[in-house]
Order: sequence, then C-alpha cells, then structure tokens
Amino acid sequence: MSGVGKGVASASIGKILQSHGFAVNPIKIDPYLNVDAGTMNPIEHGEVFVLSSGLETDQDMGSYERFLDLELKPENYMTNGMVFKTVIDRERALGYGGKCVEPAYHITEEVLLRIKTSVATSKADVTIIEIGGTVGEYQNAIFIEAARVLKLKHREDVIFVMVSYLPIPGSLGEMKTKPTQSAVRTLNSYGVHPDIIIARSTHPLDQKRKQKIADFMSVPEENIISAPDVSSIYDVPINFEKDGLSKIIIRELGLRSRQNSNLRQWQRFVTTSKQVEEELSIGIVGKYFKTGDFVLSDVYLSVIESLKHAAIAVDHKVAIDWIDASDYEADPSKLEELSRYDGLLVPGGFGSRGVEGKILAIQYAREHHIPYFGLCYGMQLALIEYARHVLGLTDAHTTEVNKKTNYPVIDVMPEQVKHLKQHTLGGTMRLGEYVARLTPGTIAHEAYTRNPEGRWKLRKGKSKTVIYERHRHRYEVSPEYVEHFTNAGVVFSGVSDDKILMEIMELPRDKHPFFLATQFHPEFTGSPMHPHPLFQAFLASAIKLKELPLA
Repeated sequence: MSGVGKGVASASIGKILQSHGFAVNPIKIDPYLNVDAGTMNPIEHGEVFVLSSGLETDQDMGSYERFLDLELKPENYMTNGMVFKTVIDRERALGYGGKCVEPAYHITEEVLLRIKTSVATSKADVTIIEIGGTVGEYQNAIFIEAARVLKLKHREDVIFVMVSYLPIPGSLGEMKTKPTQSAVRTLNSYGVHPDIIIARSTHPLDQKRKQKIADFMSVPEENIISAPDVSSIYDVPINFEKDGLSKIIIRELGLRSRQNSNLRQWQRFVTTSKQVEEELSIGIVGKYFKTGDFVLSDVYLSVIESLKHAAIAVDHKVAIDWIDASDYEADPSKLEELSRYDGLLVPGGFGSRGVEGKILAIQYAREHHIPYFGLCYGMQLALIEYARHVLGLTDAHTTEVNKKTNYPVIDVMPEQVKHLKQHTLGGTMRLGEYVARLTPGTIAHEAYTRNPEGRWKLRKGKSKTVIYERHRHRYEVSPEYVEHFTNAGVVFSGVSDDKILMEIMELPRDKHPFFLATQFHPEFTGSPMHPHPLFQAFLASAIKLKELPLA
C-alpha cells in the first residue's frame, strides 16, 4: 500500500545488510508519468529530494541517503515518465528498427537495462529495488512485470520482499490478516511470489497471525517480519534485526555474512535519542502543510530529520510546531506567539502565498533576537525583510512575486529568463551540488570546520575553505544590491567560487545571537551519523537563548 513505509523498510534493509559488511545499492521506482519529481505539488506528493547530480527525486531517496550515508546517483532513481520518454524518443529515432514497440517487452527491457546499469555503476554486493505505489494498480504493473522477468533471468540472485499493512479496526480491536492475504494473491497473479513479508501494523504481530499468514500465503513462518509502529523511524533496522531479517535475506540470497552485525553506532544514536530530556521548541514557518483536514509534515521531511539529528548531537530533543505563515497576514497581532519559541526556521518554497506572513515572522525573529535559520526561500525573504526595514527600501521584493518592484533585491538568474519565457520549467532550475567559498571568522565557517565529515564535502586549503551543497532554486540575490547589504551589516559568509552568487548570509553575533540563512538546502546532506553543522549551530544558539536568565 502506498505510504505504508516501503521507503523506510528499504532503507532499513540496506542498513542491516551494511552492518554485515555488504555494500548496498538502493533503487527507487516511482509509477508516476512525471519525468522527475520536480514538477509535483509538495502537498500532494511530499518533499522533493535533490541528488548531488541535480536530479529531483522522491523523498525516499533522502531516507536512503540518510540511513546509509551514501551519495546516490541518477541511476538509482526512475519514474514511469523517464522510462516511457526514453523508449518513445528511441522509437522516434528509429532505434527499434521498425519493430512494433510494446509495453510488455520494450518498457520492461528499458526498466531492466536501468537496473543493470545501476548495479554495474555501483559495484555493490546487493541492490535493493523499491517499487512505489500499491499492488493491484495499473500504474506499477509494468514494473512488477519487469521484476518477474528479472527473477526469471536471475533466479538464484533475486528475492521478493512485500510490505503489507494489517489493520486493527477500532470497533473490533483485532488484527486482520485478510487484506494481506488478498494483496499477496494479487501479487501472485502477476507471477510474483514474496519470499519475505514485512507485516506493518500499529502493534507487533503475534505468533498466531504469523502462522496464519504463513499457512495461507506459502511463506515460511520465520520469513514473516513484524513491523509495528515505532516512536522513531531509526528504530526500524533494530526491530528488523530482532526478527533476524538480515540473516534471512543473506540465507535466501545464498550469501555469507562478512562480519557479525555491527549496529553499535546506530544503536547508540537511537538510545541517546530516547534518553535525552531537555527539549527545544522550534517553530517552522511555512505554507505547505495542509491537505484537506490533515497536516502533511512530509513536505519538509529532510528539515525535520536534520533537526532531530542535530538535536541529539547537542544533547536535546526538538518539539516542532507547524506555523502557517498566512495566519500572520490575516492577523499580525499573532506574531507575539513567536516569543515562546527557542528558534524559528523558514524552509524553502515557491510562489507568493504566505510570503508576507513569512517576512513578518522573520522581522519579529530579527528584532526580538530569536535564533533564526532560513533555507533557500528563507534566505531570500530574510534579505527582503532586511532591505525593507534596515536599508529603508520599503518596496523591496523578489521578482518571482512582484516583477514591477522598484528594488528587486532577489531576481531571476539571466540564464533562467529563457526558461520562464518558454515555460520550459521542469528540471531547469539551479539544481544539485555547487561549491561555496566560506569566509573565515564567520558563524558558518566555524560551524563547518568544527564538523568537517559529511556529504557537504568540506575542502580546506591554504587559500580557501569550500563546501559542496545542493541547490534547488531559480532566483538569486541580485549582485547590484550586495554592497548595499554589506554596508548595512549583512555578512555574506558563503559565496560562489567566482564570488558572484551569495550562498550564505548571516548577521554578526554582536547584532544577533544567530541569524543565518542559506541559498542552498543543507537539509539534504545531513544524516544521523553526521548531523549537519549549520543545524547544530542553530540549535546550539537556541540552547544558549533558553539558558539565559529571565530579565
């Protein structure tokens, strides 16, 4: 079932196989016709995760990178749209020599070719392929067919793991196995038979239901893995090991473990996360929250996880409140509620909705000395706020929202103008990993040099210190206003290597305890084992604020 936790299950399988010394290679297959995830509405789909290559992907790729501390390549991700576009483009170029191009052969062959390319590129011992969606949908049927063919061609080297949900209806109070039985039969009708079933539910699977599933589904009882709801997704690999999942997979694939399972560092992180008592209250001021009557926090999944990782690193936990920026536009008096937070964060986003509310929140954080951390749009809006209320440029704005502003402190990059005119918007932003030069003596420089190990790839030389971080934006700080900002006290502590693009802005500590924002997305490069330096610095400043005696 879609949303049941296949991404975390796949990442966790990778983690426990890593713990036995195997190199793993995760692949995510999305059934959407979108060529990539970049054009999807975040409220409908969740976060768009950006690889270092610039490919916009599903949020599960973020889970893989965080769990496995890997930097994944474009070959690790595919969508229906990617596959169909490649096949159709090849057909238009007579690449099939006049043959009748068919889904059940040519599409599946393209899927298998992409899998084989990823396997060859990664040189991993085990490749984990997650097929998105729900069994029985026509959208992912072609990928399940490809999986069947893969098993047919490599019988000894392929096993199937099915993640299935076992509901406990409130009126009954009993765990029901029939939906899983039905789902397995549907999968069987495709010619695919699961070797292992991961039984997701709110509660642990009891022995009676394990036996029932095994008897009806022809799966060995020990291959039925209990996957109850847990307080943290980082518990999942440990829970899987309680049921011996790694040993089962190793046995089913005919492998030999290269070392005893070593999850000590992971276990230490999980244990610490449960033992810390001190709590920081962090407000996230955004707009991509509500889907009907529900709150979709997955929109900012990497931000949330980065806050959690950093909190553990500074011996705290975080309590996150979702703040709808639009509320402040309707009633600015509500801004007073921001005083109760230990820190405020404005994440990335696009468009005009909620922008003025975010700017009001940023102004409140700056004027009331509340630690502030801005990401992407959060940096652009912080500079707009500063331009309006410190530089006196009352009409200052981004041309994304107001093309006629007298003070376009944030403007579209020249190479992006043609894309906006031609509406060629998918995959054309400034995407992926770019280098930024850090300014010595700044908050950013201090944070990164204190924590050099991570996917931000800090490189320190005699003449400069640089980082490599991931971007996803079309607009930049206008170069003609940079001097205005620096003269008014803004420090651009990270700039592009050619010194044209502003990557990090901050205010000196004598002006504000922590007011820092990035044009890139640092949340994409943090992990439990390597919390991101800027998130750690943000929360460390929040701790200092919290510990100050009341006036």
